[in-house]
Amino acid sequence: MRSEILLIEDDVPFNEMLTEELARHQYAVTSCFNGKDGISMASRNHYELILLDRMLPDMEGTSVLKKMRDDGIYTSVILLTALDSLQDKIDGFHAGADDYLTKPFHMEELLVRMKALLRRPSSMQGESALSCYDLVLDRDRHTVSCGPGEARLTKTEFTLLELFLRNPSKVFTREELLSCVWGFHTEVGPANVDNYIYFLRRHLKTIKSKSSIQTVYGIGYTMTQKA
Repeated sequence: MRSEILLIEDDVPFNEMLTEELARHQYAVTSCFNGKDGISMASRNHYELILLDRMLPDMEGTSVLKKMRDDGIYTSVILLTALDSLQDKIDGFHAGADDYLTKPFHMEELLVRMKALLRRPSSMQGESALSCYDLVLDRDRHTVSCGPGEARLTKTEFTLLELFLRNPSKVFTREELLSCVWGFHTEVGPANVDNYIYFLRRHLKTIKSKSSIQTVYGIGYTMTQKA
């Protein structure tokens, strides 16, 4: 069965070229040319991956992505953009992107990144919730809760916390976290891992959890719970 891909790209010739190339590699592509239509299509249909341009005529790509995440659309997203500064990339990942590819790019690189995300196992397959320590991770609502306290997570935060909860007490290096959460070919660096650890720690503090992500100096991070 061919993977269903949504392409949101306003450059008509580039959109058509990508659509043709992806179809040639056995992907089923639905394309649109602005953010409003992209959000509507993503909300009405199931796609396995979304390719999203940042410079759209009606909305900035990160705004489109934030709206999708707020609407409960957690499909993996690769941002396609000519914006290549470090801050641009950080903004993209913070908005909820799974990967970030700078234009111009080689088709082979896009295909490799797509395959890496499509190989990523579906989060918590067959489960609606995952419990560990004093935390409950809810797949349907993309939340983490501790008693009455609850926090909404981005897709990346959710995937990272799930990895820790499925492997309690395991020490992960930053490189392992990058590979498992962002993919082997990601351009994200170790500093971005540290940023997301900070985000998760803030969520855990907000919901008053006794669970915590500890720094193992010289190695990486591990999830523990206070006695």
